[in-house]
Amino acid sequence: MSWRVLIVDDEADARENLQLMLAEHCPEVQVVGQAGSAPEARERITELQPNALFLDIKMPGEDGFALLASIAELDLPVVFTTAYDEYALKAFKQNALDYLEKPIDHEELQRASKKLQRAINELGGTQPSAIAALMKDPASPLSTRVAVPGRDGLVLLKHEEIMYLEANDSYTTIHLKDGKRSVSSKHIRVFETNLDPKTFFRVHKSYIINLAHLKGFNRAEGNMAVLDNGTLIPVSRRRLPDFLGLINTF
Repeated sequence: MSWRVLIVDDEADARENLQLMLAEHCPEVQVVGQAGSAPEARERITELQPNALFLDIKMPGEDGFALLASIAELDLPVVFTTAYDEYALKAFKQNALDYLEKPIDHEELQRASKKLQRAINELGGTQPSAIAALMKDPASPLSTRVAVPGRDGLVLLKHEEIMYLEANDSYTTIHLKDGKRSVSSKHIRVFETNLDPKTFFRVHKSYIINLAHLKGFNRAEGNMAVLDNGTLIPVSRRRLPDFLGLINTF
């Protein structure tokens, strides 16, 4: 089974070299196109519907990190490519599946290809635009789950597993009822837009809570939502009237 990738790199020779290497060493990969900049990549993603990206980091204007942040809601699996090894740690913090240093070694490329294929298989081969639509559509089979990309693939979290979401700069930490955490490169506002507002409520600029795990409200501690595991989540003054109006309907 072949799957579709877009190569994004501002250097034409680098794009052609990677495409030739993929054709020779990773026959399961179908390169559907190339892009030389972040704006062009967004157009090509919409047009070509790739399953994954090979993405250069250092590009004029918007770099690879900025491009990835701008399309975070698509949850496209990404392998970063770069000639600068100092970007490796930041690449993994961006939840890249892998990181390839130029000149690219064919064995490293094959390893990255396998990781991408596992990530795509976890999504059932669904195209990115369809994934975004499914996540927003309450009637869809994926609407009760949250897709979180990680180094080794994607994790699909059921809504009932999630206690609350916490913003950390441009990342979001998802706190689960079993005490575990998952970190997503998505900004918390992406989750606020896509999650069902009947289940999830943004009580603060840094927090979204799962109302199914709301146990009460505590003014003595400074306007805190109390979750059923005892966690206290601050409710901002701006959101307090809406929050109180909501819980009074329970």
